[in-house]
Amino acid sequence: MTMIDRRDFLKLAGLAGVTFVTGVGCSATTLGASAVSSADEFHFVQLSDTHWGFTGDAANPDAAGTLPKAVAAVNSLAQQPDFVVFTGDLTHNSDDAKERRRRLAQFKDIVSQLKVKDVRFMPGEHDGSLDKSEAYQEMFGPTHYTFEHKGVHFIVLDNVSDPKGRLGDSQVQWLEADIEKQNINTQVIVLTHRPLFELYPQWDWWTGDGMQAVSILLRHPKVSVFYGHIHQEHHFKTGHIDHHASRSLIFPLPAPGSQPKRAAINWNPAMPYDGLGFRAVEVNQRHENRDIKEYPVKRGA
Repeated sequence: MTMIDRRDFLKLAGLAGVTFVTGVGCSATTLGASAVSSADEFHFVQLSDTHWGFTGDAANPDAAGTLPKAVAAVNSLAQQPDFVVFTGDLTHNSDDAKERRRRLAQFKDIVSQLKVKDVRFMPGEHDGSLDKSEAYQEMFGPTHYTFEHKGVHFIVLDNVSDPKGRLGDSQVQWLEADIEKQNINTQVIVLTHRPLFELYPQWDWWTGDGMQAVSILLRHPKVSVFYGHIHQEHHFKTGHIDHHASRSLIFPLPAPGSQPKRAAINWNPAMPYDGLGFRAVEVNQRHENRDIKEYPVKRGA
């Protein structure tokens, strides 16, 4: 990762309205002039819950424009990420198989405009629960897989293709075998759609057998989880594992259990795109810190 000097950092912050999550990684000062260029440092961008194909003026009158704005915002970052990951619900669900494929193709075409060409995907339940991710796999490939980046081991889990929101025995066994192979000093980052822990099962904010996965991950000393699904920033710990939910790019949802029913928070004309955004995650192979920078979607981005 190239060094960010103070001038570039302030320029980046001014462009995207960066905020820093307290208690998650280093302080903002570590990203200023004191930042150290190192081959084992990098950052990636997480976008989630784009729901391409959604319509509903009350929740988002710019539903067709928010994703292109987000792509433009990522492209405008002063320092481009090493890779980009979309953590599910790429499209809004449709009972029509032909329409489902059309939306997936449109989504793929829009995100092909990203400058960064290393882009990772996974399905959300809107993409895959109706056909066990058949259409998704035709366009994007496997629903769960691993990859390495600069010494960090990434695990992509699929907790949506099963209509019951489970990983399933086969995937749990696959995860266990993968974790057992990792060196104790290797950092592991898990990417998934639904939360693995029981955040709020009444709203489907959990994974049916997710705690089996968490118990496996707890065997490894250096694990973080990044997910989507709940359409809001949220941070939680299970033992030594940090879990970080990302905001949505279509509409925000209320805090878990804060109202009787889960429903989209209506668009605020006085604050367009309020509650929508994406994040960049700084990773240092030598440390377990995660510096998380939240970027809002802005009018005219």
